[in-house]
Amino acid sequence: MKQYINKDKCLTYKKKTKKNQDLINHTLYILDCFGVPLDGTPRRLERMAMAFLACGDIKSIDDFVNTKDSKSNYSLKTRSIINFINSNFGEKISSGSYDDIRRKDLKILTVGDIVLQSSPNSATNDSTRGYVINQNYAELIRIYGNDDWVNVVNENLKGIETIGEKLKRERDINKIPVSLPSGKKLTFSLGEHNDLQKAIIEEFLPRYGYGSEVLYVGDTSDKYLHLDEERLKDLNFFELSHEELPDVVAYSEEKNWLYLIEAVHSSGPISEIRLLQLQKLTKTCTADIVYVTAFLNRPKFRQFMPDIAWETEVWIADNPDHMVHFNGDKFMGPYKQ
Repeated sequence: MKQYINKDKCLTYKKKTKKNQDLINHTLYILDCFGVPLDGTPRRLERMAMAFLACGDIKSIDDFVNTKDSKSNYSLKTRSIINFINSNFGEKISSGSYDDIRRKDLKILTVGDIVLQSSPNSATNDSTRGYVINQNYAELIRIYGNDDWVNVVNENLKGIETIGEKLKRERDINKIPVSLPSGKKLTFSLGEHNDLQKAIIEEFLPRYGYGSEVLYVGDTSDKYLHLDEERLKDLNFFELSHEELPDVVAYSEEKNWLYLIEAVHSSGPISEIRLLQLQKLTKTCTADIVYVTAFLNRPKFRQFMPDIAWETEVWIADNPDHMVHFNGDKFMGPYKQ
């Protein structure tokens, strides 16, 4: 069985007895088999496991066979869950943090119906509400350790969408589809910053990119969502792991222009200092650099306008056919009527 908590990253777990460490680890394995995503911090996983055990009155691995459930006339209020954890796991959780039990430790388990509320229709802060393990899952816990236990779990949960599958489906629904000029499809996580990055790729580059290909774009959940490392190295671009990497990097072979684009929602325009940083980092680059700051709308542009560096460009997504040039006299001259 894998170790779900690294002792060196969770001091409270490291200090527990071997018996309690094993119990928590087995509990996380059970929850993993139930489809609960275990992507929290080590401490968050530890607390979730202990709160879950309290809801079934489980103090040791031997108690799995006697797991209490929604038909056992048993449930614990949040303060009682804290008392259970402190008494059986050597914790010192404050009784005043009872709301964390509901909002953090048991949240995903109650949403997934693995733990039930004794009065689900009561007010959120109802102090009389108790928590107990769902009978359907308790029955599986009672036979934990059988040779074919995993197969039994899979058979019993067949056709039931697990909480992990529900969350994944919702994350997939709340994705922003993006098409690169190359035809490659990406999905960004939901958010105004990524709305702007989508507009840069699908609206700005077709207008002003001279056939540019996107060499790099990140996402809030994946810094290297799309990365053409080999092409960037060919251009002698700076180290890709550097903290100063812009939001979008695109290259026009026709012009030999490398676009360094900052998508500004709350911070980060190409200011004079930022420009100096980027110039220093790209001093050996074989392409000519075009510095662009992009905004979703003009009010956001006005907010950051005093910070924009000279010799850079500004593009505003809700006025996609126009550019603002902070380039001195480079573009001065009459427009043809």
